[in-house]
Amino acid sequence: MLQLENVTRIWPGNPAPVHAVSDLSLQLSSGEFVAVQGPSGCGKSTLLLMAGGLLQPTTGDVRINGANPYTLSADERATFRARTVGFVFQQFHLVPYLDVLDNVLAPSIAVPNTSSNVRQRAEELVEHLGLGHRKRHVPGQLSSGERQRTALARALLNQPQVLLADEPTGNLDPDSAHAVLGYLKEFAESGGAVLLVTHDDRALPFAQHVIHMHEGQVTPA
Repeated sequence: MLQLENVTRIWPGNPAPVHAVSDLSLQLSSGEFVAVQGPSGCGKSTLLLMAGGLLQPTTGDVRINGANPYTLSADERATFRARTVGFVFQQFHLVPYLDVLDNVLAPSIAVPNTSSNVRQRAEELVEHLGLGHRKRHVPGQLSSGERQRTALARALLNQPQVLLADEPTGNLDPDSAHAVLGYLKEFAESGGAVLLVTHDDRALPFAQHVIHMHEGQVTPA
């Protein structure tokens, strides 16, 4: 479902280029939940961006459901991402003037010919993630946990095959973190694939596999 083969990402640097990720290979199948841990600056976020079709590797190959998003035009790649990959970030990235329901609906704009039942799906996701009583509230009226659950509902709207999560519990209290991690696990158990990068040890019991990343490479935990 998600395959990275010998990917390397090099950033220009002075006096020498920086190898953010070096000759890294990783594979996730349907139903897998993999957590990646490592110190700041080890390349975790770069890995996630490459896996999600947002940052082209300097060398190597990325496949999502067998397709390489970096062979597509920019517009085609954006549509491909919107259909196949959901992103969840530490800082939520919600639109401050939209309410919960409209924030969840936002990804449908990026997918041509979105089905007519997309609003119904958004309503169902909001209810399922315990936000039904908040659906007409804007992000500034929500707790951090509610904002992250809104972001997760948004990521799930277009029924992606892969969820990529970058420190999704970094700003959450224990109960909220447990809830978000539980929903990520639920997504994997339903047949999706989850790649989570985190410093949060609370995430580890939810993952099937944990790998460590150091200086741009991953090794089994």
